[in-house]
Amino acid sequence: MGVFLNPGNEGFATALRSRYVDKTGLIGVVNKTLDTSDKLTCISRPRRFGKSYAAQMLCAYYDKSCDSAPLFNHLEISKSETYQTYLNRFDVLYVDMTGVIGEAAPEEMIPFLKRNLLSEIMEQYPSAKNEETFVGALVKAVEEAGNKFIMIIDEWDAPIREFKDNAAFQKEYLDFLRLLFKNSGITNRVFAAAYMTGILPIKKDGTQSAVSDFKEYTMIDPGGYGEYIGFTESEVKALCEDYQAVFTMMKTWYDGYEFQDVGAIYNPNSVMLALERKRFSSYWIETSAASALKTYIQYDYDGLSRTIAELIGGIDAGVDTTGFANDLVTFRGRDDILTLLIHLGYLGYDTETQSVRIPNEEIRLEFSKAVREDGNAETIRRLQESDQLFLDTIEGREDAVAAQIEKVHAEETNPMHYNREDSLRSVIKLAYYTYKNHYLQWEELPAGIGYADVVYLPKKESNYPALVVELKWNQSAESAIEQIKDRNYPAVLDGYDSRLLLVGISYDTSTKVHSCKIEWWEK
Repeated sequence: MGVFLNPGNEGFATALRSRYVDKTGLIGVVNKTLDTSDKLTCISRPRRFGKSYAAQMLCAYYDKSCDSAPLFNHLEISKSETYQTYLNRFDVLYVDMTGVIGEAAPEEMIPFLKRNLLSEIMEQYPSAKNEETFVGALVKAVEEAGNKFIMIIDEWDAPIREFKDNAAFQKEYLDFLRLLFKNSGITNRVFAAAYMTGILPIKKDGTQSAVSDFKEYTMIDPGGYGEYIGFTESEVKALCEDYQAVFTMMKTWYDGYEFQDVGAIYNPNSVMLALERKRFSSYWIETSAASALKTYIQYDYDGLSRTIAELIGGIDAGVDTTGFANDLVTFRGRDDILTLLIHLGYLGYDTETQSVRIPNEEIRLEFSKAVREDGNAETIRRLQESDQLFLDTIEGREDAVAAQIEKVHAEETNPMHYNREDSLRSVIKLAYYTYKNHYLQWEELPAGIGYADVVYLPKKESNYPALVVELKWNQSAESAIEQIKDRNYPAVLDGYDSRLLLVGISYDTSTKVHSCKIEWWEK
């Protein structure tokens, strides 16, 4: 066993000694690509989503220098018709690019890689020593081995991220990948398959991938790999049963990534930490990605600050993901920042609506913290105004509440949509967008006879009262309160708490002047 050539199965064996969620079905998907035109696979997903576990699992399965049957015989892949066909049948070249970064400076990294890969290959296959070129040695080694190689590159994009401003090195690195995987005469002779993991998709060269023969699967389009990006809902439910944890809390904290034909996907690292520590909290801050959020939301692109406020307020935001260059420096505007945040795991993406949202409570806390710390005057103002609005509402300061709702309505609503019902709900959500510090929010909640516009239910640890908010136009604020009473909206909160505030907001469509009425409801 070597460092780069045939590293063995100990990495995967170590994972199995812990509480392991069976993701070996991934092997069956990769098996279908072997020696086909789809044999080059790049899967990008956020930090702590199990990239290295998957890479080590593939190493253990394909590596012919070890016997991995005892590790896999009881797992899902053992049921596949290709299981025995490819088990421990290949030489594996395994490169963890984060480790390579620690061994060599940028200008020495590619020579370091070639030198060490060749050293181990020539030790195993001496005929490769007679070749003058790197690829020539690979071809000779394959001929002597009698089998093609599987190449696995973990954290392929670590050098792109680490040396984001070093264009010369990035070109050299991408040229190295092209040497291996964009030369069909060499690639087809040497590799049965290649599997790369990373946070970012492959960097673009103009409008196309710099190594275009790879099939890419991302947080935007995971293809057939969606269920292997993170934990599925059924897997999380099983874990919650094993650990006697509350599934609904787990869903609130760590769900929010949704893939077509797969459904909900959860952050594996956070789920396991919550189970082991018996505490629902944000474990995202324990990743180095956490500090990056402040950097990206500070960009002064038109509409970005407003979009961040909308996202924190629970409003989805449309995004065009097609122009992103797949690096950390080439940003053209708001859409590129949002696209990057999808790849980093800060935003969930809806393929059908082409929109993004903050996926769960864990990430919302990180957004709120980043917004408060980023120093952006506009975002800080929004937070302070929203916090103050809750206090004004609870303390019955009707004029102050009306003035703030009027301000948000004017600032955030397209004039053409000023009186649309969905726009009115958006005004409420944007005005009260720090609600998750104390509340759960419900829209159009079935209540009594009809639907309450927006209801805020206090969290268990909150001392705030529940709020029922109704917004009307060309009517009095009192009429909004009367509608809440007449249609018995508070009935939905029976058994919840005796303290309930009714909030009626009204405005005149000609003058745009808003008024407010606040009443306590005693059940």
